[in-house]
Amino acid sequence: MNKHVKTITPETSDLSRRSFLVGTAATGLVLGYAGVPGIGEALAAPSNFEPSVWYAISPDGLVTVTCGKADMGQHIASTMAQIVCEELGAKWSDMRVNLASNDPKFNDPVLGAQITGGSWSTMMNFDAMSRAGAAGRMALTEGAAASMGVPAGELAVRDSMIVHVKSKKQMSFADVVKSGKATKTFTPDELKAIKLKTPDQYSMIGVSVPQIDIPSKTNGTAKYGIDVMIPGMAYGAVVTPPVRYGATVKSVDDSDAKKVPGFIKAVTLDDKTQTTTGWVVAVANTYANAKKAAAALKVSYDGGPNAKVSSESLLDEAKRLQKLDDSGQFFVKDGDPNAAFGTAAKVLEAEYTTSINIHAPMEPMNATAEFKGDILHIYSGNQFATRSGAIAAGAAGIDPKFVVMHQMWLGGGFGRRLDADMMVPAVQAAKAVGKPVKVIYTRENDMTMDFSRPLTFQKVKAGVDGDGKLVALSHDVVSAWPTQRWGIPDFLSPSVDKKGPLDAFTVNGADFFYSVPNHHVRAIKNEMAHNATPSGQLRSVAPGWTFWAIESMVDEIAAATNQDPAQFRIALLDGKGKNDGGAQRLRNTLLAAMGLAGYGTKKLPKGEGMGVACVSSQERASASWTACVAHVAVAPSGEVTVKKLTVATDVGTQVHPDNIRAQVEGAAMWGLSLAMYEKATLKDGGIEQTNFDGYTPLRMSQVPEVAVAVIANGEKATGVGEPAVTVIAPAIGNAIFNASGARVRALPITAEAVKAGMKA
Repeated sequence: MNKHVKTITPETSDLSRRSFLVGTAATGLVLGYAGVPGIGEALAAPSNFEPSVWYAISPDGLVTVTCGKADMGQHIASTMAQIVCEELGAKWSDMRVNLASNDPKFNDPVLGAQITGGSWSTMMNFDAMSRAGAAGRMALTEGAAASMGVPAGELAVRDSMIVHVKSKKQMSFADVVKSGKATKTFTPDELKAIKLKTPDQYSMIGVSVPQIDIPSKTNGTAKYGIDVMIPGMAYGAVVTPPVRYGATVKSVDDSDAKKVPGFIKAVTLDDKTQTTTGWVVAVANTYANAKKAAAALKVSYDGGPNAKVSSESLLDEAKRLQKLDDSGQFFVKDGDPNAAFGTAAKVLEAEYTTSINIHAPMEPMNATAEFKGDILHIYSGNQFATRSGAIAAGAAGIDPKFVVMHQMWLGGGFGRRLDADMMVPAVQAAKAVGKPVKVIYTRENDMTMDFSRPLTFQKVKAGVDGDGKLVALSHDVVSAWPTQRWGIPDFLSPSVDKKGPLDAFTVNGADFFYSVPNHHVRAIKNEMAHNATPSGQLRSVAPGWTFWAIESMVDEIAAATNQDPAQFRIALLDGKGKNDGGAQRLRNTLLAAMGLAGYGTKKLPKGEGMGVACVSSQERASASWTACVAHVAVAPSGEVTVKKLTVATDVGTQVHPDNIRAQVEGAAMWGLSLAMYEKATLKDGGIEQTNFDGYTPLRMSQVPEVAVAVIANGEKATGVGEPAVTVIAPAIGNAIFNASGARVRALPITAEAVKAGMKA
């Protein structure tokens, strides 16, 4: 670990040191818009050189990169710094990182919003951060040239030094900044015109440099949301209803809570944003007392319209909707599958299901709210600052421009912190008691009120001709629509049948890169599930279930036509038409995984098998090409042991090789956990599992050997945080079939289902 690599973390400077002035002509009021803690006066000092909104260079030569993405352990802040560093020509030990506030100037240049998800961060910011770094280098070079009295073209930049090649004169970045000569600015067109380095010129990209955030996270100085301390603040503990959504509070008896030392008030939420329903917050002087007071409250509820809904009723409703010819909208509508089924030599049908799944990051959900005059300050780790700021404003009943979000490090997110429910009780409690309030969820609060991965039902029908070639496939996907719940029209997609917008984040992946002339995909909203289990985005989103169905069905077709499932896929990945380019890259990852695993070259013991799957997660337009070979052993009892997972992924340009490998390994473990162990159930409108005794993710003792092959070919950088999640379950399911003859179609895979399949 480089001891000189330091992280500037939240809560290390006085908020009053920096402010953006926001004027309102109507009232003449000037508001202090506080920046992110940790930027402090360094970025605002006149002597700093700030060539881009994304970084500043101080007179001592330190480069502070502001990351507009949430960092939840995936080291995206360091990745952004590494990209800037490459083109800037800085020394890595001079780099620092900082987290952005919700200031509109930090809105994502591509998405127009601050959001961290979809494995988009590196792929969508690589070019912009590279150009920002290059612009800084050019401006520093011009400043040094003016100081030295030499042509800028005779200067070279490396390791934070600018050297005149002929005379060997040199200036450090610090020298140039202190000179005040670095003044060049760039228009958007000038930024676009900058010629960036080619991969063969990289000296930083592709190097596993020390992650900047590691020292502070290991010595305890990094501040997470749960670490926030504000003088005079109180604490809030939430009381949640037995129904996930739709309940209302009829009455609250706080007589016993008043006996708890330090109890301040019980606040019944009036959430106009409809993020929460039926919640009460017990506020006290300590969190321990807040929890005691919450336990002492006697709250009566009206269970609302979802009080009798169960997992079984959600699945029954999904099946009913799928059978309706006019339900849903078309996501893909190529050719005429129904006509092709009529002439096909063989037709196969199968139904695939996935259960409700919970995020459960290790840092509990938390938020601290403080009103300073008319300004609401929110301290929390959040993946969607743009939307969350609006929800906090709605909870407070104020204009969003009066909300300042202080981004903290996230102790896990995985999509959970795309939502802002934890801010609502903090805001309304702070408003009610007139002092800052920190709300911390218990594990039970978070599990029963999670914005979960939805229960899904999928029906797939396939037709093959006399040569065993796949000629038609129809795919119906029924689920809640998490993205529609956000109420942001730009995040929805127009349906190809012109029936209106659909939630593509429930069907992405179903538009695969296999060449199938007749292909329909229908997205069907399960309104019952949408209302009773308001769903969110869990790491891998729709490809976590769409590829479970597609890659399982592809294997079923191969088995039914006596073809090797890997070779069957390779034939389908011919790159014809719209699949040009993508299919070839996916085929290469499949071949790489097969080679590394020794697929087809090993004679396995009885009861063991290998299975393959290959995916283009997350979305077709921003795909990462990933393949897996799973090796399993199946006992006569149906118990499955996953012996090894071999994953190959094409990342285009790899910024940090060690981090990529770590993310792929972590994603593979999450995929294994979802495939074999994780399941939440709904009964009487409420989630039954309340802690890790009932909801049982993968344990350390269950981790198999994992081998990873990374393909870095210099193409545009792709995402790596989520794709490997989606390929694991179908590879395991297919391996189980090859080991035992049992075909499993429901996640998680159980020994009972495998044993039943073996008997069949």
